[in-house]
Amino acid sequence: MKRFTSLAQFYNSEEWRNLRMQLMVERAINGVLYDEYNGQPLLKSYDVIAHHKNPVTLSNVNDFTISLNPDNIMLVSHRSHNEIHARYGYSMNKKIYYVYGAPCSGKTSFVQSVKGNSDLIIDIDLIWQAVTGGALYEKPDALKGVVFAVRDCMLEKARTRAGNWVRCYIIEGGAIKSERERRINALGAEPIFIFSSKEDCINNLMCDNKRNGVRDLWETYINEWFDKYTE
Repeated sequence: MKRFTSLAQFYNSEEWRNLRMQLMVERAINGVLYDEYNGQPLLKSYDVIAHHKNPVTLSNVNDFTISLNPDNIMLVSHRSHNEIHARYGYSMNKKIYYVYGAPCSGKTSFVQSVKGNSDLIIDIDLIWQAVTGGALYEKPDALKGVVFAVRDCMLEKARTRAGNWVRCYIIEGGAIKSERERRINALGAEPIFIFSSKEDCINNLMCDNKRNGVRDLWETYINEWFDKYTE
């Protein structure tokens, strides 16, 4: 088995992903997986964190009796994982999650449901709103350069782990595989794919009052994402 030179390399490895999937299958009860911290059902596969009870560090990541030992791993939700680290004082290297999926698939809702107060959120829609001071999804062309410069500055802070944040959630469409993987590799991020069908995305759009005046435009965005998406 290969040796890992960083925690990001380990958490994005085939060995780790395969173990996580294996444990999810083995620990399901009648097809339902339960949070091993609070007993609640885990309804979305992307909300499953494999938590090391004995934390993985650079000094022990290649000790596979720790890093790849099923007995050292609990399956919990993102929210439970954050609570475990806060409550029990687990040390935690800064972790970046790359949250991607179609427009209106629920990416932002998921991040809002699991983030903590010390987590960094990089969401281009929220940056637009902060820069313009206007309504969400209002995007004047004159400010596009400023908005993307702010986003790139935040991404660089994430890449270099600058600041005192604990976790970083980057929210993007990520439709094109090569571009998505380039971002994930550059940041040392763990990907989270928020899967929703096109029909579900359209339904979410129709129910979103914040997009009342721009629904036709966002329906175009949804169609374009599914046309471009590569697994």
